[in-house]
Amino acid sequence: MSKVNCIIIEDEPLAVKVLSDYIKQTPFLELQASFKDAILATEWLRNNDTELIFLDIHLPKLKGMAFLKTLTDPPAVIITTAYHQYAVEGFELNVTDYLLKPIEYERFLQAVNKVKRVETQKNADSSESNRDYLFISVQKKKVKLLFSEIVYIESQREYIRVVTTKKVWLTKMSTNEIEALLPSKIFKRIHRSYIISTDKIESYTADSVELGGISIPIGRGYRDVIEGL
Repeated sequence: MSKVNCIIIEDEPLAVKVLSDYIKQTPFLELQASFKDAILATEWLRNNDTELIFLDIHLPKLKGMAFLKTLTDPPAVIITTAYHQYAVEGFELNVTDYLLKPIEYERFLQAVNKVKRVETQKNADSSESNRDYLFISVQKKKVKLLFSEIVYIESQREYIRVVTTKKVWLTKMSTNEIEALLPSKIFKRIHRSYIISTDKIESYTADSVELGGISIPIGRGYRDVIEGL
């Protein structure tokens, strides 16, 4: 079984111990490091890769949400906090899940299983590179989406809006989750809230892209993506 590498960014020793113990209990997780503040984590991330961050919000020096906004290509992020009022902002930043302290193991496992499913799908996609579709959950059914028909994807808190040439779909997942399932040669994130199909681009400037008759903003941290087309 392949492991999902993860780090903890948390300044409360008890919370670090709880998360570390939960990670040890979960066969597919591998703890790489723990950090008491986001500055130390930032330094580590410059030279190391991880697939999952457990992130507290109220950290010294640099708050969790501010840290998250500095990441231009973040891995999966699970927020761990005692404060429920930041949930909306967390989902707007495409976090995978939002866990309220005290965290029960069952709820922890539910969150990390989302990450595991994405990582498993990534591995499957690498061995099925010719596949031209994916399935998303819409209410109680699975809907097949052809890559060739997707125009763009928009984050709407804990949901995403998938705009295709035929129809618009709404599904409960993050842009990080669906981005991992899309072929990176065609689909590019140009904003925290938007992923576009480069095949559908009609025109673009330094600040926006037009496709399907819609203008989509380019985030400041993503301008090099368009310049590289």
